[in-house]
Amino acid sequence: MPKTFSGKMIAAGIVALLADFLQVLLFPLFFEGGVSPINDALDAGVAVILTSLLGWHWVFLPSALAELVPGLDMAPFWSTAVFYVLFKQKKEVPGAPPAELKRVSGQPLS
Repeated sequence: MPKTFSGKMIAAGIVALLADFLQVLLFPLFFEGGVSPINDALDAGVAVILTSLLGWHWVFLPSALAELVPGLDMAPFWSTAVFYVLFKQKKEVPGAPPAELKRVSGQPLS
């Protein structure tokens, strides 16, 4: 299990926090959600950057969809998604089979 965060993990957290902060700080530009081209450009860029830094994770999809909804995009979805991914990666032990495989193979869960 990694004891510290890598540079990519820290960069992903900064990108997510910055994107959410910009959406709140520049509220009038981003309030329209999916109708705002500025909001769309920011969200597309953030999605590409986060995926390149952390790889594809299913949690990025609901975050991207929520960013299209007017008003709902003011919630910190990018930050929440990144910190969820980092939390899950930190808990995983390299080389150990996932819990789903342990259940199928009949091995006891620890």
